Amino acid sequence: DGRPGVKGLVRILKEWLKFRTETVRRRLEYRLERVLKRLHILDGYLVAFLNIDEVIHIIRTQDKPKPALMEHFGITDIQAEAVLDLKLRNLAKLEEISIRGEQDELSLERDQLQKTLGSAARIKTLIKKELLAVAEKFGDDRRSPLVLRDEAKAFSELELMSADPITVVMSEKGWIRAAKGHDIDPDSLSYKSGDGFKMAVCGRSNQPTVILDSTGRAYTVSSHNLPSARGQGEPVTGRINPPSGATFEGMMMGEQEQLYLLASDAGYGFVAKLGDLQTKNRAGKAAISLPKGGQVLQPAAITAVEGSWVAVVSNEGRLLVFSLADLPQLSRGKGNKIIGIAGARVQSREEFVVAVQVLTKMDSLVVHAGKRHLNLKFSELEHYLGERGRRGNKLPRGFQKVDSMLVE
Repeated sequence: DGRPGVKGLVRILKEWLKFRTETVRRRLEYRLERVLKRLHILDGYLVAFLNIDEVIHIIRTQDKPKPALMEHFGITDIQAEAVLDLKLRNLAKLEEISIRGEQDELSLERDQLQKTLGSAARIKTLIKKELLAVAEKFGDDRRSPLVLRDEAKAFSELELMSADPITVVMSEKGWIRAAKGHDIDPDSLSYKSGDGFKMAVCGRSNQPTVILDSTGRAYTVSSHNLPSARGQGEPVTGRINPPSGATFEGMMMGEQEQLYLLASDAGYGFVAKLGDLQTKNRAGKAAISLPKGGQVLQPAAITAVEGSWVAVVSNEGRLLVFSLADLPQLSRGKGNKIIGIAGARVQSREEFVVAVQVLTKMDSLVVHAGKRHLNLKFSELEHYLGERGRRGNKLPRGFQKVDSMLVE
């Protein structure tokens, strides 16, 4: 339309092809017009050659030879003009064979031009041949390579935000908040009357927080917009929809590939990838299948499967340590037995797992029993090493009523 504008490559190519088609068509029409005019003149030359004596006589004797030639030989004004424009020596050299030879060539060209102009397909073929010829003559190797790129995608909010260290804290009654940094003492924070600290997890502000409830379901909440730890937080139920009566038993943070040990106090567990536990559904997704009477334990983060060990302790003071590689990696389920506890004793709550931790040979295991605690280096755990699913061995007297177990 003759107006400047921003256009895509496909549109530009289509418009150029339309322009090129019209240009080629006009060029062919112009050439056809020239060929037809030349054939018309050659017909006049042929008449002059065949009647050369009469032509010369008319030119010599007539004051106006042009009308006389037209009337005498039945030729047109253009043909008569062409005959009169010939010099005498050229007229003498006219030969029928040369005239007819040029006529044959031009007649063939005329037929080809008319066929091409009468067919859109022939015009496209001609354009293609001409483009290939130009490319062959003037083309060179492409200097800027064509690269297939993935479709452009808009940045997500998480990709644009900073990855600041934070600590997510949850109270006993399910109020959640986030504090900047990892050196936070959650017990020192203020809580509502009748409420108190339950659990905390460290991570980055651009990493979501995955929460486990008492039914074994996993929920995902954004961490970057959690209320500040300077206040008392907000009920996490404002962000997720757990079943009625469910409580929150665990929290996890990390990259998508981060591994966690998930377990129930019935003595079953498995390794899960954090990305498999995340969901956009406010109702969460099933993560841990609980045996009858079993309850969810706080998950344990895994640095690496190779060279890591699982330490599990029961309320009767039995401690078992075995290789983490003996546990399967699942996206959800019940898992494998990690310590030998009879199902009936779990249902009656006579015996159950108090805590489960993941450690390496460089770590120490700290067992808390009342006001006392027992610090065990890995070299001191040899007595408790065994196969997965065994009963484990009793801790020393005075440390068998275990409250919790930590890794340092």
